[in-house]
Amino acid sequence: MMKIIESPREAMQGFSRIIPTKNKVDYINLLLRSGFNTVEVGSIVSPKLIPQMADSLDVLRQLDLSTNASHIMFLAVHDRGVEKLADLDAITHISFPFSFSPTFLKLNVNSTVERSLETVELVTGLCSKKGKQAVIYISMAFGNPYDDPWDIDLLTGWVARLRDAGARTIMLSNVSVEIDAALIDRVYRALTPAFPDMEIGLHLHTANVGWQEKVEAAWRAGCRRFDGVMAGWGGCPMAGKEMLGNLRTENLVEFAGMKGIESGIEQEAFTRASRRSSGLFRISNIEH
Repeated sequence: MMKIIESPREAMQGFSRIIPTKNKVDYINLLLRSGFNTVEVGSIVSPKLIPQMADSLDVLRQLDLSTNASHIMFLAVHDRGVEKLADLDAITHISFPFSFSPTFLKLNVNSTVERSLETVELVTGLCSKKGKQAVIYISMAFGNPYDDPWDIDLLTGWVARLRDAGARTIMLSNVSVEIDAALIDRVYRALTPAFPDMEIGLHLHTANVGWQEKVEAAWRAGCRRFDGVMAGWGGCPMAGKEMLGNLRTENLVEFAGMKGIESGIEQEAFTRASRRSSGLFRISNIEH
């Protein structure tokens, strides 16, 4: 089974032209009928830094969750946001962007490695208490463009520390560093057997060329949880580096189909959502 996580939050956050709340709600409602394991609806971040996400809680309140089978995920980047999300029954998963790159954390969330680890402990603790699931992202998990230390042994050590902090679902992300299939293979073949009690997924930023061998490498090495974004829109606007687009959700669905892997996707609803995304984001991109 391939778990496909769709993130309209990731797609929307990089657009300077504000997408109307109703348009977001209508689009996300289509995604919720498409069979995704999880849909990342929005985030609690500074509206001054990322104004596109200022209406995230309004979007959540207006969603039609009456027939939804997908998990609802929200991202928080600080303690106050985590505490606010923990009290919202509609949210099943809280995501948090951790990194052991001091430079990335300073640029992205104005934090330190140890302070971010404390927030991880808050996220996992509150999720356990409130019956939610914590999803901890490791940004710059495949290398570091800022000359901060990185190697697979260091990554493995930090995954162990996150496990000790209560994390059981971790997503590895490259953010702004293009990576190849060989590196993905090495990383997952090191981590998957070392942490059999954890779900270690892939949040891949990549050009559309060469996506298949990267997904294949992760799948063969034991990865079963994949993030995608319709048409590959978005990226991390606070990374301090040029944004890479996201792995296209359409590619993940294609990969699952080619390999005969069950994904839970409802093809007709998925096609409607894909078409809607094309119109929504192309219009928004006019002033991007």
